[in-house]
Amino acid sequence: MRRKKDIFSILLVVIVAVAYYYTEKKEKYKSEESVSVEKNNSKKNTQFNYLPSSTTGQIIHHSGYSFSYSEKHEQAEWVAYSLEKDDIVYTDFKRPFFIQDPKVKTKSADWKNYKKSGYDKGHLCPAADRKSSKKLFNETFYTSNISPQKHNFNAGIWNKLEQKVRYWSKKYKHLYIVTGGILDHASTKTIGKEKVTVPNAFYKVLLDYSEPEIKAIAFLIPHKETSAPLYNFVISIDQLEQKTGIDFFPELPNQIENQLESNTSYKKWSFR
Repeated sequence: MRRKKDIFSILLVVIVAVAYYYTEKKEKYKSEESVSVEKNNSKKNTQFNYLPSSTTGQIIHHSGYSFSYSEKHEQAEWVAYSLEKDDIVYTDFKRPFFIQDPKVKTKSADWKNYKKSGYDKGHLCPAADRKSSKKLFNETFYTSNISPQKHNFNAGIWNKLEQKVRYWSKKYKHLYIVTGGILDHASTKTIGKEKVTVPNAFYKVLLDYSEPEIKAIAFLIPHKETSAPLYNFVISIDQLEQKTGIDFFPELPNQIENQLESNTSYKKWSFR
């Protein structure tokens, strides 16, 4: 009888030991996998700090983009994000309703400000650039990511530029993008009860921070319908900084920053 108890005790110890071994092995694998994913994400999103300076002091981060919010103008002064070739997918997600951004402490503008205003809710980070997941797609429908845009502008030259950016992201593999409206004393028109500013112009800055040739380009487009080609709206980043008071790509080495921010060559950017 005692012998049976001894055998049972030994078997129990063996079973517990085996279970502990496989549990530890599984946890170690999960831990290594998590570290690997974290490293991959870090490599993808933080090769360097590409965020511009903020004139408002309210920088907010979402999974798919970051932005500097201007309470005075009830919109972002800039939205920044990275766009890779793999981000361009054609998933047919259902468009959600626009909602206020839960991360904006001062509260982002209510979408009702746009109702019957005659202006579109113009995305700054386009929803089409964030179709790799439902979460990223939905984030672009926070009202912190929109600005009042005339329909013919939004569906015309602005849409043309957004499509061109997606083409360039596939061509150059990885771009850093900063976009927003010009929010200055000349932008006096507002919409809604919260007085959301209507910018007189919109800009988009692109950086290809990869070898063999690091390059950048900026566009500044008046807020009106136009059939002019995109290269008509190229502006140096230096000039754009003077208009906005924003320091774009301040973390770049000075020599590279000075060289890139003086460029106005569409041809040099578009044909590599």
